[in-house]
Amino acid sequence: MKKQKLALLCAASLITVALTGCRDQAANQLTPTSGQQTISTSVQPAGEPFDYEVDPETFTLTIIKNGVRIPASLGLPKTAVTDLVKEKDSMTWTYPGQVKVSIAKKNNYLDIHFDSIGAEQFQWPSVKAQSYVLPLGEGKIIPADDTNWRTFLDDQSYTWSESFSMDFFALKNDPFSLVYVVTNKFNDEVHFDTSSSLQFQFTHAFPSINKDKSYGFRLYVTGNDPQQMVQPYKSYIEESGKYVTLADKSKENPNIQKLYGAPQIYLWSESILTDHDVQWPKIRPLLSGALGEWLVKLLAGTAEGSDELAQVLKDIAKQNTLDAYQKRVVLGALNQGMKLKGFYSKAVFPNPGSEAQKLMDLGIDKLSEQKLYDLNKLLLKSVLKDAAGDISTWGQADSTDLINDMQKSGIQKAWIGLPNWADGLSNPRMVEAANQAGYLIAPYDSYHSIQEKPDPSWNTAFFPDPSLYDQATIAKKDGSKIAGFLQRGRKLNPTLAMPSVKQRVEGILQDGISYNSWFVDSDATGDIYDDYSPDHPTTQLQDMMARLDRFTYFAKDKHMVVGSEGGNDYASGVIAYAQGIESPVIAWGDPDMRENKNSPYFVGGYYAASGIPERYGKSVPIKPLYEKVYNDPVYALPLYKLVYNNSIITTNHWEWGTYKIKGDEADKMLYSLLYNVPPLYHLNRATWEQEKASILDYLKVWSPFHQQAVSQQMSKFAVLTEDRLVQSAQYGNDLKVIANFSEHEVKVDDDAIPAMSAVIYEGKQRSVFHAADNVKLLARK
Repeated sequence: MKKQKLALLCAASLITVALTGCRDQAANQLTPTSGQQTISTSVQPAGEPFDYEVDPETFTLTIIKNGVRIPASLGLPKTAVTDLVKEKDSMTWTYPGQVKVSIAKKNNYLDIHFDSIGAEQFQWPSVKAQSYVLPLGEGKIIPADDTNWRTFLDDQSYTWSESFSMDFFALKNDPFSLVYVVTNKFNDEVHFDTSSSLQFQFTHAFPSINKDKSYGFRLYVTGNDPQQMVQPYKSYIEESGKYVTLADKSKENPNIQKLYGAPQIYLWSESILTDHDVQWPKIRPLLSGALGEWLVKLLAGTAEGSDELAQVLKDIAKQNTLDAYQKRVVLGALNQGMKLKGFYSKAVFPNPGSEAQKLMDLGIDKLSEQKLYDLNKLLLKSVLKDAAGDISTWGQADSTDLINDMQKSGIQKAWIGLPNWADGLSNPRMVEAANQAGYLIAPYDSYHSIQEKPDPSWNTAFFPDPSLYDQATIAKKDGSKIAGFLQRGRKLNPTLAMPSVKQRVEGILQDGISYNSWFVDSDATGDIYDDYSPDHPTTQLQDMMARLDRFTYFAKDKHMVVGSEGGNDYASGVIAYAQGIESPVIAWGDPDMRENKNSPYFVGGYYAASGIPERYGKSVPIKPLYEKVYNDPVYALPLYKLVYNNSIITTNHWEWGTYKIKGDEADKMLYSLLYNVPPLYHLNRATWEQEKASILDYLKVWSPFHQQAVSQQMSKFAVLTEDRLVQSAQYGNDLKVIANFSEHEVKVDDDAIPAMSAVIYEGKQRSVFHAADNVKLLARK
């Protein structure tokens, strides 16, 4: 969006008001050159006493503490004001035709409130500081003169609800910081200005469909260490009753405890029939007849089409053997065909057998999805005969056997995500094996986008109710519809989707598939909307509440351990895990990473005929600027963990797993220990064999650490060296980790911390994880 500017009119005199509250005697500062900094284990007060001055004519707000004056907001254009009222602890005034403003003393903070009396939007505050502490994902500290961040943020506008994981920001200055708690997260935008040093403006819009014409802030003064800066927000959340611990959540669903010490693993076992299950010399002649012709015809109506298959069938008719590529195409066609309702053809499957006939007698259109897969497997077996093994063994080497091998290898807990619910319905033995191993297993599900017509390759975007596409999608102010993911289809209004949610979920679960977790895409990203459709106008608040209702349905009604993409904290009261807080989607709009397949930075496509799609499995470098702003520990701060460590388990976005970024594997592992973050892997049988040694070596250290740390608050955080590459975190009273991201050994209190290593202290016990040595165990191409 373009930079918003408001020419405001103002008036009045400077007013000074003293604020009193609890005083923190030790205000540690967090700077790149301050050496060791620690955080007190005692509970930090939510702010310190201060005085302030405000000029209503320009809305210049200055904070005064111990004689030091720091601007909380830069001035607006001078304007005459009306209705100025000054009282002992408050003052109010009006910008005619724009907004009414009130500032009130509330113990140890300023309560700043705006009500529109005509403004469609209002810009305040406009801030400038030495550094900014922002809840971008887990958290960042951004020096105002930092070249990397000024380049990255130049003239960028961020939607508040989507871009910031928590509703506060801090302006770090010497000798104290200013913390803004945002009390209305909706319709806000932050615009970064780098024309001199980095600064930003906060703008709130007042949509016509929203009766609430207000927004505001709580403004606190704190010390300069991260825990002091997050404490006002943490107190605000606790005050609102919205803070729910994992222990509280697990009282209703004990399965949540299966996340403690559990790596998060996407298991790519989509194929019903695999290379292990067929005898190619016997299957080749069958493809030259009715089966091959039928597959070409059947798949012609799908997104992938059948031209590639038709060519392969022509080629293999002239050969005695099939090469690896031809096998992949044939298996892909067979597997895709078995997932279609129209798979049955009397001419192709003249003798389906009694078990298949019983299912067909029920009516193919009336079969559940799971029963449909059962039928189609029986139909294919009736033609393949001894060219394929027993149906009960199909796909098990890459699924059930892999899960059993993980357990036998010592992985006691794991969260397993399936890229599609169909993967479990077509292979219920795999889902049951995960349960028996003590793991959580979840399907990927989404209600964000809707397609007008069904697409087998994107089943989450199709809903049986034909009225939804025209009558339940989100409209912009000009009446046009908001496009769905990848600009396909439309965005579905969540306030109108619950009947379809229940219909889908009941259909998936009706035959007893033993999913015990559920992953709901997008709902915790903050990607929420005002819907201007005349027949169902919806505010962002209503949109968000409908998404929370959706989470509650899975958590309460279906007793699932629920997780989502993102992890923005409005969802923290109900979801148990979030993917994206630690590593978000990186550089979505960079063509070198998303479009240019010849670029060394291309992250890969979404689709693979077999195996793990490159988007998730291909190891790639990222551009130096992205490496700095997304991954450099110098800028990282555990803001989210200092608030929510024992409330929600956060990890990487699934596009950016532990091994995704080439050259960053060691840093990721150290970060995961320091910040108590589950590693995230993408596995199939081949990848498991390549990465097994590295994974098991890491989990021997990480899993018991996380098992203990996740049930406690992060009680200390410290930057131990001037280059900020050695940091420590403490969980509770006795569990501490020091991570050394540097290339040389560092002494901390006479203890040697090896290069690229993490040292864990549990009481008097000390253990060391050497990340550089672990990376050598990877056998990846």
